[in-house]
Amino acid sequence: MTIRNFTIEYDAINDRNTFSNGDTLSGRVIVEVSKETKIKALTVKAKGKANVSWTETQGENSVTYWDNEKYFSQTQSVLPEDNANVGSVTLVAGRHVFPFAFQLPYQGLPSSFKGAHGKIHYRLLAKLNRSMRGASKAEAKFTFVAKADYDRSTLLETQHGSKDKNVIFFASGNISMNIFLPKTGYQQGEGLVVNGEIVNSSTRKIVPKYIIYQKQSFFAGGERAVYTTQILKEKGEPLVSSTRQNLSKVLVLPTEISTTIQNCRILKVEYRLKSAFVFS
Repeated sequence: MTIRNFTIEYDAINDRNTFSNGDTLSGRVIVEVSKETKIKALTVKAKGKANVSWTETQGENSVTYWDNEKYFSQTQSVLPEDNANVGSVTLVAGRHVFPFAFQLPYQGLPSSFKGAHGKIHYRLLAKLNRSMRGASKAEAKFTFVAKADYDRSTLLETQHGSKDKNVIFFASGNISMNIFLPKTGYQQGEGLVVNGEIVNSSTRKIVPKYIIYQKQSFFAGGERAVYTTQILKEKGEPLVSSTRQNLSKVLVLPTEISTTIQNCRILKVEYRLKSAFVFS
């Protein structure tokens, strides 16, 4: 085999191995050949896109909904400039390294994500062309984390326990529970502070519980598919009957959860808090 090795790799810029808006993504294409070889072209493409797809059963028929959204695509030749327009470049036997660098767009890119019915992904694609031969291809995926692009003043707004604020207000018979959050924007690993009040006028002891869940929404063909998964579940202090108690609970968000995604046309990711109680 003439081409013994054809790979593409990139350099990490932080300990999380992630990239963000405006970052420079640099790396190299490695070509190892067993004998003198002529190549016509050697290119690298950086690209990002989103795909969604799911199938619904309607009676005896199944309907598949799908869509995609492209964010950017940049291509560059990595052959030496003095040889790029000659028509071909001859590589002697051995290992050859071709560096490249891309600057990622400053705006319009959602974070990498893989969900139940779709994903947002970013890739580097290397392609080597030889005369009368099929193209050789190599790929490397990279993780993109978008910088916050929200109005910071809205993230600091107090979130009360009402349905239109995505926090559950629970009232049933002689038991009522009302909660609020001091702000709406949080980071991974941060403590989410839940404040409020619970009134237990029943004859039984109750225990408040708090659930944080991730909601994934996928859009295609005028339809929507929703998938939810529980992120965190904790219980509060028990409350005996005929008592009133102020609530103050800190829920530490997991460090590995993905970011909220609001800037993708076909895929949305958000987090919600549900508060209720159980009888003890």
